[in-house]
Amino acid sequence: MAGGIGSRFWPMSRNAFPKQFLDILGTGKTLLQQTYDRFLKACPKENIYVVTNEAYVDLVLKQLPDLLPSQVLGEPHRKNTAPCIAYASYKISKLNPNAKVVVAPSDHVILKEDEFIKTILKGLDFVSKNDSLLTLGIRPNRPDTGYGYIQFIDDKIQEENKISKVKTFTEKPNLEMAKFFLQTGEFLWNAGIFLWSVGSIHKAISEHIPEMDSLFHEAADHFNEPDENEFVRKAYEQCTNISIDFGVMEKARNVYVMSAEFGWSDLGTYGSLYEHIKHDASENAIVGKNVLVYDSKNCIINMPKDKLVVVQGLDDYIVVESEGVLLICKKQDEQQIRQFVNDVKLTKGDKFI
Repeated sequence: MAGGIGSRFWPMSRNAFPKQFLDILGTGKTLLQQTYDRFLKACPKENIYVVTNEAYVDLVLKQLPDLLPSQVLGEPHRKNTAPCIAYASYKISKLNPNAKVVVAPSDHVILKEDEFIKTILKGLDFVSKNDSLLTLGIRPNRPDTGYGYIQFIDDKIQEENKISKVKTFTEKPNLEMAKFFLQTGEFLWNAGIFLWSVGSIHKAISEHIPEMDSLFHEAADHFNEPDENEFVRKAYEQCTNISIDFGVMEKARNVYVMSAEFGWSDLGTYGSLYEHIKHDASENAIVGKNVLVYDSKNCIINMPKDKLVVVQGLDDYIVVESEGVLLICKKQDEQQIRQFVNDVKLTKGDKFI
């Protein structure tokens, strides 16, 4: 899934060039390219499909030149993850009705890739033998309020990559509740990575979002045909804007979670990015060749390589410049960045968005 805007990473992430297409970690590869390379360890390149906004199709093909145009699915509208998953799974089903599918965001960080592939292969084996919807859960090491949580039915998770029945899903909790979740040992972070057979997900969409099933079932007759885009556009114009979590996972009875630990981060905020960039002696994470820092600590600073920047007297700040926009914001207030983006759009138009 590679269709998001990544507004919490503004001004680095823009409408025309969202964060999944950026080398945001300074590795020499974009997040999308890293995700693609990771999955090549689990399946051949011809089995990898990218769903993105139709405005980014050419960008995907440019960054992943080994893909055929037929492997990049362009969404005409942003309607959340359920239509995205329905479109891809119905298209794959027409090619192979026995396919097993992994659904993964394109902008996550996975530090232990071998462990990740081991987890994916075990999950694929499970869904090939069971009519089930499997999601990956990360063992929490802190009461983080930025993640969703999954409660499992077993008392404790002990063995590696244990698969358990899901009891409840909880959206981002407050700090008190997150601390309680951590103390009980019965909750995992929701990684937003899913595994299932196309048959199982079709059955679930049909049961829980029947109107969406009807729309894509009708469009499926035209998949891999010259008029595919026309019928996909009709489906998207009529379908509900809904996440797969809310539309299916929270309602289905055959949902399981596999506990995992592979150095995961959803890289959703500058705060999470800060954790993945090397720190100096004052715990500043600095990207940029001409940045001078005085009496500052715990900051994340990201500057163009040709920009000379002097920072003095800041503690726990985000300082980012990109394409003529400078953001200076307290790290603790980073959730306000989306509001900043909305305000800029209202007062200055789309030029800076």
